[in-house]
Amino acid sequence: MSDQTEFLDLMERAEHQRRARRNFIRLCGGAAAMTGGLALLSGCNDDDDGEPAPTVSPTPTPTVSDADVLNFALQLEYLEGNYYSYAVSGQGIAANLQTGAGAQGAVVTGSGDGAARAVTFTDPVVQQYAREIAFDELGHIGFLRANLGSAAVAQPAINLSGSASVTIAGATAVGAFTAAARAAGVIGATDIFDPFLNDENFLIGSYLLTDVGVTAYRGAARLISNKTFLEASAGILATECYHDGVIRSELWRRGLTVPSIYTRITQISNTRDGLDGSTENDQDIGDATTANLVPTNDGGLVLGRNAAQVLNVVYQNKAAVSSGGFFPAGLNGTIKTSQANA
Repeated sequence: MSDQTEFLDLMERAEHQRRARRNFIRLCGGAAAMTGGLALLSGCNDDDDGEPAPTVSPTPTPTVSDADVLNFALQLEYLEGNYYSYAVSGQGIAANLQTGAGAQGAVVTGSGDGAARAVTFTDPVVQQYAREIAFDELGHIGFLRANLGSAAVAQPAINLSGSASVTIAGATAVGAFTAAARAAGVIGATDIFDPFLNDENFLIGSYLLTDVGVTAYRGAARLISNKTFLEASAGILATECYHDGVIRSELWRRGLTVPSIYTRITQISNTRDGLDGSTENDQDIGDATTANLVPTNDGGLVLGRNAAQVLNVVYQNKAAVSSGGFFPAGLNGTIKTSQANA
């Protein structure tokens, strides 16, 4: 059976799963069930696990809603879903999963070395990891879109390339994976990082994305007022944590025979941590002597970032900007600007 045929089977399974969730969706009532005002995302520090001080304002004006938070999460899922879909099958998510409010964008795949394409896996275990994660990410996209209903935002433009040069809106740019690897010092200033080249590069590319996704869901949890949506978000967070644990564990295991993996992961982690501010929101996987498979704080809780910090990382910019990196045209919806970090 070809990878594309298997991917179509994967899509069919995802559709069956979405149908099985209809009772939940009816319970939620779509986007109409999303109520309640939320604090500004940029005001949240996800390393502070204490209870927030009670507000004294009798009728605070909501700045973002549950729908805004879920749409922010949906666009991170668009990024991850396309990455794993290309790695497994050589194609992105289905067209009917890309539509919605705001500007719909295409996936920038690049060409030649570094272009988004199916990975030629040599390790069947890693291939199975990729297929299962791809299935789960498609499920997350369908699930969030179904709950958001007509409020769901469209897939924005996504830079999924590792190519040295790509064209975006008529301008020349560097593939986002290569830009991230160059910034971290993983490769030279003129080299490329191709996450679709082999098993090892695929795992490093996965670490670049999924590790950030976990911190995003952790940070967003306190912002959701509807308890039904909060429970659903917790379920997605748990799934992302499983994914991240598998990826980190496999990278650590491979580092036992290829020690340079530990160095590269540490470089990526340190660079991400430098983008999102002064607090520690990122950790490497350890070394051959001591593994660090689960990135947690002193309380044993997974690390979190507020939405603006997440955007610093995916935009690959420590300044307050509204586009860049993996999202060359920015995000749709209300939450779209990173924060200014010294």
